[in-house]
Amino acid sequence: MESCDPADAANWSPENPARGQCGSTALVLHDLLGGELLSAEVHYPDGSRQGFHHWNRFGPGLEVDLTLDQFHATETVQEPWVVTRPPQVGDRVREQYLALRKAVYTALELNPTWP
Repeated sequence: MESCDPADAANWSPENPARGQCGSTALVLHDLLGGELLSAEVHYPDGSRQGFHHWNRFGPGLEVDLTLDQFHATETVQEPWVVTRPPQVGDRVREQYLALRKAVYTALELNPTWP
């Protein structure tokens, strides 16, 4: 829960632990493996926007989305676009990103102090 995007915190639950984790997860995977960051809008059945989804691509045809299962059957991820990683993670999700980064790097026995 501590790495959940604040915009999704109300919808996070132990039954759906991936909810709100896509941004932090994509950034940590990008830290570890590089590649491209992808973003896409997520829509409800009526076409209104639920929010955005983020995941990774490593070369042609190899997309890795560790949090796709967060979405309900009624939520549809649209076509992605490649985003340039900003020099610093935005304030809104920085704490969540750093918490997940520390947990993953500690589990892998890597130094989590950067950035």
